[in-house]
Amino acid sequence: RVTEPFDRFAAEVPDRVFMADRKGGGDDWRKITYGQMHARMRSLGQFLLDQNLDADRPLVILSGNDIEHATFALAAMHVGVPYAPVSPAYALAGGDYGRLREVLGTITPGLFYASDADVFAPVVAAVAPGSTLITDSGAHGTLRLDDVLRTEPTSAVEDAGSAITGDTIAKFLFTSGSTGVPKAVINTHRMLCSNQVMVRESYRFMKEEPPVFLDWAPWNHTASGNKVFLMTFFNGGTYYVDDGRPTKADIGRTIRNLRDVSPTWFFNVPTGYDALVPHLQADPELAKSFFRDLKMLWYAGASMPQQIWDALGQLAAKTTGRSIVIGTGLGATETAPAALFCTWQQNMAGNVGLPIPGVTLKLVPMEGKYDARLKGDNITPGYWRQPEQSAAAFDEEGFYKLGDAPAPVDPQDFTKGFRFDGRT
Repeated sequence: RVTEPFDRFAAEVPDRVFMADRKGGGDDWRKITYGQMHARMRSLGQFLLDQNLDADRPLVILSGNDIEHATFALAAMHVGVPYAPVSPAYALAGGDYGRLREVLGTITPGLFYASDADVFAPVVAAVAPGSTLITDSGAHGTLRLDDVLRTEPTSAVEDAGSAITGDTIAKFLFTSGSTGVPKAVINTHRMLCSNQVMVRESYRFMKEEPPVFLDWAPWNHTASGNKVFLMTFFNGGTYYVDDGRPTKADIGRTIRNLRDVSPTWFFNVPTGYDALVPHLQADPELAKSFFRDLKMLWYAGASMPQQIWDALGQLAAKTTGRSIVIGTGLGATETAPAALFCTWQQNMAGNVGLPIPGVTLKLVPMEGKYDARLKGDNITPGYWRQPEQSAAAFDEEGFYKLGDAPAPVDPQDFTKGFRFDGRT
């Protein structure tokens, strides 16, 4: 069960901050401890059980990253209720909400949560009339979150948790839909738990040092919604929700947050590092805070320009007198997402590494490249209610067909890792 580590840390370190955000504006962080969140998980879990939700009637979360979103995600997984975080952009697009209707038609929701009643209540009324929506304020005929959180938990919460198996569906995550209607990727408890152990065996410093994250990436995507979000409580860490964005126009909020938070592991996309580097170069105190506890920089989503890579390395050396590992990897929504990691020192960007512990990589020659296939406990069983697409995603030996073409960095020594060589 995904939330078993949360039970442990709520008992061992109940006063440790689990998550903080800046929801509501202002200069102060809203914080919630492991003990406080665990109590909320049990109360909300009881409420979700009372609604008779299941895989055919899951919970849908429509709004972005914050403590309330995290509460719903954790409560649902805690009692075995599948949930689906949906891109807020689908609800904010206006018009006839075509993409949102496609997504909801795939999973037929039984309950909705969204933060802002003024924004989301009209949307839910349009696309799923008659549905129950929980919001922070309870306006427009919605249920008020604080009232829901007063639900008294019973032994049914523990009974439901004990009934969870590795095959129980934890959540549905949607593909981008760039080649058609987004597919609902089944994420089981086995997938998520095994992948987190794989990640912990790759980032071993987290075994001795609870990680600290400052992260902006959306939880409706697997990179942050699975890897970073779960990595936090699997290792007893703290997650600061970054209200900034990886652009030159919006990096200012990230800079403000980095003056408060010294991360131990930091993720961004290359454009985000491009926006961040000038601020680190111009402000030695900011650089000192940023690099103080940092064990690794991580990038994904695109290739890292070499000049940005070099600048980060130079900043680390100048600020701390030591080098820092800049890593990346390869994976997919269907792999929970970690599959290949490069966690050792490199001089150049681009090495996506090797299969992480528990993952097998098969390379199939195809039109002058290698087609990547993957097997492991972190691989999805398929797409919800799409048996043909599910079958087509696997080869004759049961390997998931990633669709990426990894090329060996050294054709004579595959243990030196691979670089991304396009799609197959």
